[in-house]
Amino acid sequence: MGFRQWLSKAERTEAERLPPRSELESDIIFVLRTIYDPEIPVNIYDLGLIYELKVDPENGHVLIRMTLTAPGCPVAQTFPEMVAETIREVPGVEDLQLELVWEPPWSKNMMSEAARLELGLL
Repeated sequence: MGFRQWLSKAERTEAERLPPRSELESDIIFVLRTIYDPEIPVNIYDLGLIYELKVDPENGHVLIRMTLTAPGCPVAQTFPEMVAETIREVPGVEDLQLELVWEPPWSKNMMSEAARLELGLL
């Protein structure tokens, strides 16, 4: 069943609009939603910091392309590795490639509806 059962109603509604995923991908997204940006009280997935997530459930290979809210972010040197360490703990993840990217630049438009609601932007 994975971790989807613990998502809020807004998160489940958003997740259900997306194409079906493997259980491993759902588990990774669940874990990404437990990691919060140090400066904005929203998880990095709903904040829109995850630009790409590719999961091969057959061999456990995971590719994540992510950004930060700003290149000068004080945690730019340490945060991506903390995210990587957390994802490596997900059962079924055998190999993880995490790439920090700056293009396109992050903006508030990349936040999910749930994140905008949480921050009072809707």
